[in-house]
Amino acid sequence: MSDHGSATRRNVLRATAAAGAVAFVGTATGEQGGTDRTELLVGVTAAADDHRAVVRERLRGGEEIVGANDPIRSVTVALPAEADETAKEQFERRLRETDHVKYVEENTEHEAFYTPNDPKYGDQYADQDVNANDAWDTTLGDSSVTVAVVDQGIKYDHPDLDGNMDGSVSNYGRDFVDDDADPYPDVLSDEYHGTHVAGIAAGETDNGEGATGIGNSSILSGRALSESGSGSTSDIADAITWAADQGAEVINLSLGGGGYTDTMKNAVSYAYDNGSLIVAAAGNDGTNNVSYPAAYSECLAVSALDPDGTLASYSNYGSEIELCAPGTDVLSTWTDDGYRKISGTSMATPVVGGSAGLTLAQWSLSNTELRTHLKDTAVDIGLSSDKQGSGRVDPNNAVDTDPTSGGGGGGGTCGDKSTTASVTGEYLADYTDDDCWSYAWNYTDPCQVEVELDGPSDADFDLYVNTGSGTCPSTSSYDYRSISTDSQETITVDNPDDSADLYVLVDSYDGSGYYDLYITEKST
Repeated sequence: MSDHGSATRRNVLRATAAAGAVAFVGTATGEQGGTDRTELLVGVTAAADDHRAVVRERLRGGEEIVGANDPIRSVTVALPAEADETAKEQFERRLRETDHVKYVEENTEHEAFYTPNDPKYGDQYADQDVNANDAWDTTLGDSSVTVAVVDQGIKYDHPDLDGNMDGSVSNYGRDFVDDDADPYPDVLSDEYHGTHVAGIAAGETDNGEGATGIGNSSILSGRALSESGSGSTSDIADAITWAADQGAEVINLSLGGGGYTDTMKNAVSYAYDNGSLIVAAAGNDGTNNVSYPAAYSECLAVSALDPDGTLASYSNYGSEIELCAPGTDVLSTWTDDGYRKISGTSMATPVVGGSAGLTLAQWSLSNTELRTHLKDTAVDIGLSSDKQGSGRVDPNNAVDTDPTSGGGGGGGTCGDKSTTASVTGEYLADYTDDDCWSYAWNYTDPCQVEVELDGPSDADFDLYVNTGSGTCPSTSSYDYRSISTDSQETITVDNPDDSADLYVLVDSYDGSGYYDLYITEKST
């Protein structure tokens, strides 16, 4: 940490030595819903001693708490079956007017992103297309690396999966749909998506059985989608925070479609802050609109390619895309113990997730370093950046290129140069108080900037950032923000606009105290 003696509000932060990332740990609860009633998700700030109690005190007309996620302080409330829209709006208003309640939103549904074909068997091409078979000359993977598949249940006794399941957890995972400890599919004929995704990422390689995955990582199953292929925001968020708490280095999200929610944003922020790389499917609408959760800045968004290397007609695209991978007619494990082909950004995503796992078998990298390394070693296939991001993932390049060598991109690796500024802010007294800081760039062409806030544990401070404008952000006008229910916030911006100083706002949403602010600037 640098010397803070000369730092005051609106001072320019001076770069010093690198500082470690701030992280926190929590444990998800086992309470779950499962009714067909309308459900609301209520976010409660860290200024409250008991997030459930805050919500419980506002229950009046048959509403019921049916779940809670402790790490992100989200409470799930089911309304009475007979409640009409007026009753729902009145209850929402009552909650929003309650001290320490940060947000109220519907518990929306998300779905698996795949496009089924006629069932057929065939040969693989995806692993060869991204040169995974060449990477296997260096490493087949490492069971100490865990790839969590938040999806439908995984048929963990499939002969090409059973040897790679994560045995550190009972039954290799958890079922958040049925709230039990066994994530095995309920209906094998209908619930094949999670098994297919798992086989792409980490089906057993070099075992003389069937097909291969990208590498031999351990698979952790978080069943958050039912046999229908859909799941609630609360179940998916619970599975994400749980996977992070289990130490999963990679979390695969081949799902989406529910739109932006604070609950899901807080879940992926929690996982990212705790060291997980989150890879997520761009969506299957064929439009210039990356779906959530892939569109969250914490997630690495993946688009899908046809076998000829063109963007698949169904794949979403947009500025959030970071990598692309084969997604059409991808052969993988099936719930009849065989193998079948299906298509979708759901299939492209575990190609990237499996590549991340294979890379970690060779190199010790943080999630941010891994994300950068995968992009630095990707292959430019000639598509626009909104369709391919940095290019097609290439695990062979990622495995064979030393992340510290500056290779892979021809012009050095992001992070070859790094400098960190830090400051301790003045005491923020209440919700009317905030601090604005400016930061002068040190490098002529920064490739990434990471802004971290470490605030009081019993308060809720939020973080806002502006780049390129030379003006302080506000809580209603900003380029980037991180607004979880506590005071641990991180914003990462790739290729930031350095035409003007960076401006950062620290806002006391609920509670008071001191805080530390860190700004890490990286270049090649």
